[in-house]
Amino acid sequence: MNRYWALCATASICASLATASVAQDGFSLTSLEIKDGGSLPAALKCTRDGGDGVSPPLAWSQVPEGTDSFAVIMYHYPKGTVAGRDTPSQYWLLWNIPADTRSIERGNPDSIGNEGSDKDARQTGYTPPCSPAGAVHEYAIAVYALDAPLSNLPEYDDVSVDWETLMAGMYGKIIASAEVSFSN
Repeated sequence: MNRYWALCATASICASLATASVAQDGFSLTSLEIKDGGSLPAALKCTRDGGDGVSPPLAWSQVPEGTDSFAVIMYHYPKGTVAGRDTPSQYWLLWNIPADTRSIERGNPDSIGNEGSDKDARQTGYTPPCSPAGAVHEYAIAVYALDAPLSNLPEYDDVSVDWETLMAGMYGKIIASAEVSFSN
């Protein structure tokens, strides 16, 4: 059992962290380029598939009272893995997003937040979806409203921060979450 799941006190807490609801208490996440439940637009695909490989624009609204900061995670569960049991593949990990932030532009040109490991744990930053030819994968992007700073994580981009590290850092600090999903 990995560190993150060992930290979960009850099954209901684990389930809420592993499968964030689309919106809680009105908190919502949208993208000008990704339709929730739709397909990834060609421009956002990896360069191998003709896209530019940059992160999608995101916006969130109806932020819960008491929000101190935000975190964003993009992930997918590869074939044979199960939410709540296995660690997903991570494509984007962001934390220390200021509480007054309501959007991130396409490509995150302002370098909002601190970034963790890419999918292959080689560098920090965003990894664009690049599914094998003929395969369709389901992806999700979640934003988390947090009631305290993630003081147990670095205040800089750090390749050592992976899914488990970020989830453990957020444990007990999540006020609400919202998610969009898409396929590629």
